[in-house]
Amino acid sequence: MTSRRILVLNGPNLNLLGTREPEIYGTATLTDVEALCARMAASHGLQVECRQSNHEGELVDALHEAAASGEVLGVVLNAAAYTHTSVALLDAVKATRLPVVEVHLSNTHAREPFRHTSYLSPVAEAVIAGAGVHGYGYAVDLLALRHLRE
Repeated sequence: MTSRRILVLNGPNLNLLGTREPEIYGTATLTDVEALCARMAASHGLQVECRQSNHEGELVDALHEAAASGEVLGVVLNAAAYTHTSVALLDAVKATRLPVVEVHLSNTHAREPFRHTSYLSPVAEAVIAGAGVHGYGYAVDLLALRHLRE
């Protein structure tokens, strides 16, 4: 089957977007992010599947399911705090071999030192940080354009 879908996968606390530390993360909600991703994907004739979990294993399962489906052309992944701690997500990204664009709303390198290390960046196709919710749109665009080149 032809890959026609992008998975947008969000980690812990991103369900609180719009109310959680708006001075850092902005006022857009997760629903706003999902709508932006859907519009960007549609502009390329693609669809998105959006998932959010506060549980590491559910994020790993989502990556496994995406790869097994054969329909997902890439993943926009904001692993949130798991970015800096999760070997399990690193291994899942490596195992699935799906192109992943790592996204962060804030510039993690301008924040606390522990946020400067990402377990995912070494296996991500690209990293977008500090662009706010627009970073998600850029990530969808990048994956769509990559798909069109194949």
